[in-house]
Amino acid sequence: MTANEDQEMELEALRSIYEGDECFKEISPVSFQFRIGDLEDTKAFILDITWPESYPDTAPQISLGAFFNNRISAETKQLILSKLEEQVEINLGTAMMYTLFEWAKENQETLMENHKPLVTAVTLTTSSEVMTPTSTAKKKEKKEQLTKAQKRRIINRTDNKGELPRGWNWVDVIKQLSKTGGKDDD
Repeated sequence: MTANEDQEMELEALRSIYEGDECFKEISPVSFQFRIGDLEDTKAFILDITWPESYPDTAPQISLGAFFNNRISAETKQLILSKLEEQVEINLGTAMMYTLFEWAKENQETLMENHKPLVTAVTLTTSSEVMTPTSTAKKKEKKEQLTKAQKRRIINRTDNKGELPRGWNWVDVIKQLSKTGGKDDD
């Protein structure tokens, strides 16, 4: 078989194996991304793999240059790449993408054992953290929005002057009487 036929067969196999898998992404017919680990996992990383013209007879290009990997130190990236290169050398001449992905998944802990997340200058903040003291004062003054049903109930309870009838909320009346006492408590 020629290299292109091998690539087509492997591409078809990868598509059928990883169909619907959110960890696998086909960038082009010769370029792929595979996420090792969960999105929330601090030890997760993304492999970028590109096939050269003569793949699988020559090694694929493996990169950890995805933005997702910015929190991984250069030493850890180099370790991952060197271990993957060893696997490539073992499997050279055969379809190796599935083997590389599965090997990386199985050995994620060993590959990332010395990983210490890098703290970058880019930090995410919520809008509530960014608010200034004046904006918080404005926020406190803002009235709670009422639904149409709530507004209708208020209107139905009020008289023509917009005031609630005396004693409309008997729970509040009872509370007030229990605090102040009745007329007979003298």
